[in-house]
Amino acid sequence: MNKKNRFKTLTVASFLVLILCSQVKAQKPILSWSFNEINNRTTVEQQSGIADTLEGNFNSAPGISGNGLRLDGFTACLKHNSRSIPVPDKEITVEAWVSLGNYPWNWCPVLSTENNEVKGYRLMIGPHGQASFQAAISEQWISCTTERLSIPLRKWMHVVGVYRANRDLTVYINGEVKAQMPIQGTIGYARGSNCIIGMVANPAKPVDIHRTWGTLPHYFGLNGIVDEIKVFDIAKTENEIAGNFAGYELKTPDIKPHKLPDIEKHPGRFGAFYTKLKYYDGWDNLWPVDQDPDIVVCFDKLPVKVVFWRGIRYGTSWVSENNNWMSDQSVEAWGVGDNDNEGCFEHMQDRHCRFSHVRIIENTDARVVVHWRYAPVSAYNNTWRVDPKTGWECWVDEYHYIYPDAAGIRKVSWKKGTLKYPRQFQESLPLLHPGQVESDLLHKDFAYVADYSGKIRPVSYVENPKKLDWNNPDPYTVQQYNFKSENKPFICFEPGNKMLIRENNISRYNEHGGCNHFPVGQARCDGRTSTTSDRPSHCGSFPISDPVIHQNGDRNYWNGLYGINDMEVKEVIQLGRSWAYAPELNVKGNDFISNGFDRSERCYQLENKASKSKKLELSIAGTVENPIYNPAFVIKNWNAKGATVLVNGKPAKDARTGIKHELEGDDLIVFLFLNKNETVDIAIQP
Repeated sequence: MNKKNRFKTLTVASFLVLILCSQVKAQKPILSWSFNEINNRTTVEQQSGIADTLEGNFNSAPGISGNGLRLDGFTACLKHNSRSIPVPDKEITVEAWVSLGNYPWNWCPVLSTENNEVKGYRLMIGPHGQASFQAAISEQWISCTTERLSIPLRKWMHVVGVYRANRDLTVYINGEVKAQMPIQGTIGYARGSNCIIGMVANPAKPVDIHRTWGTLPHYFGLNGIVDEIKVFDIAKTENEIAGNFAGYELKTPDIKPHKLPDIEKHPGRFGAFYTKLKYYDGWDNLWPVDQDPDIVVCFDKLPVKVVFWRGIRYGTSWVSENNNWMSDQSVEAWGVGDNDNEGCFEHMQDRHCRFSHVRIIENTDARVVVHWRYAPVSAYNNTWRVDPKTGWECWVDEYHYIYPDAAGIRKVSWKKGTLKYPRQFQESLPLLHPGQVESDLLHKDFAYVADYSGKIRPVSYVENPKKLDWNNPDPYTVQQYNFKSENKPFICFEPGNKMLIRENNISRYNEHGGCNHFPVGQARCDGRTSTTSDRPSHCGSFPISDPVIHQNGDRNYWNGLYGINDMEVKEVIQLGRSWAYAPELNVKGNDFISNGFDRSERCYQLENKASKSKKLELSIAGTVENPIYNPAFVIKNWNAKGATVLVNGKPAKDARTGIKHELEGDDLIVFLFLNKNETVDIAIQP
């Protein structure tokens, strides 16, 4: 090669190198975060070298490349100092890798430099799985947004927003154009504002809410993992973006569905246990509680549980063998007319359990008693009917008397005159896990209602269901929810109960229906329609009952027999009859007296009048109309260490006994697995 040709070759090679170098330089980001290193709650923005502040409960997690940043959705975000934010010109590309655990309550930024939607730009994730690139263009806030569910959960998604002045905004997902918006004008860039990753800049209300006045703005963020966030001052081409996406290996992100808690190891015996139920780290880390804030009741004969958990605001939940949950409404109240300015007052609004507490009162082999005390509260954290003179408001005491057959009494009590009207006492709340639709939980005949005469009616998903007539309830006294479980939850009410029944539209059957502000939700909201299966929700609601109200001294109360088991509806009716129409008990001799059957505890109340503990002999006159079904007895002043039980002269099979220690003396509790429609003789002796 001669010198002249060699010079030409070197010149061409040098020119190509210059072109490649200029391209590399042009595509160097003006902002970038890899999250591979986090030290002292900071991570370095790689172009400026500035250590940016990380706020809230975050941690490292496997990213799309190296480590990523796990955000909890409640507190975690990154803030980049405003004085170090470069200002692009007429082109921008913002890109990020995102994997979500659920969708945000409203629009939430992956990255935002905006100033109150007056100036700036931001890459956003929507409450229904949309992606959006938004900017202040010619004094208007413009959004280029994809369709719903463009961002699936628990998958790595490459989300890119591109701006070209006077041409368009474009959103790419995994290398493909998913939305494009023509524009006229240029971005007005925000100066003096922070660049925020992963959280709203200002509090906002959720979308899909039921009542604007029952919902308050709050801070929220992205729940999931973000990685490789970059901002360029050029508009990348479609080929470049597709090439960037193809350059990464799509791994399975370390995010699991946020299902309601389950118990890893069943204790195998009947009893109540203090514990600390685990949900998921992001939610668990919010709670400033020590050990044992929750209560679980387990059974030896059935693989079911009764759960009093913070995520339900301690409302009672009956849980099946396959972790299907049935909860129930607390006492609920609300204003009327001009006074209806805060929405509902109920336990659902007490998301921090400030006014809701549980404790174990009694825990023996024969019976468990759990006390749940709460005040109905609004999203404003205000309580119901505060007395201006005393400062006291309405408080509710619920006593749950639970027996070894996984059935028990819910006794709801409040001080007379503190509740008044309007009010509601009961509303069935089957709970859906994320990823579940209603057909996963319920059969098409989703519930059965019945009365104590044996009349049974299915309540179903149907086409064109009739409109609910609130003024004409039915006199049913039994309901059973038809879970896709071996064990199904039920409620029996006292005669005189009024039940509102509504069929569901068949169009809902394969949807994640209901409302997801409760359970577990931390939004200050008294109603939000669930449109996707990204988080737990409650569905159903009907049947709703208006139970019989009793008065005892200065207290009002109502009773319901709740449970979960493998009985058919006909058997549940019999169990309900044994409670609502308990057979007569007769005591032999003069040492003990009977105070009758107490529906509020589901037991016969007896008392030892002798100075010493003696043998108790009694008979129960069971009939078809007044069946004996797993009877329980409380014998005051038993004052002995224990007891043996005979039924018709023979040792009772699997009799459960327990001693309740009181200041006044020791009481005996007896529970029998016994089903009879005839007279039975029972002897209980020390």
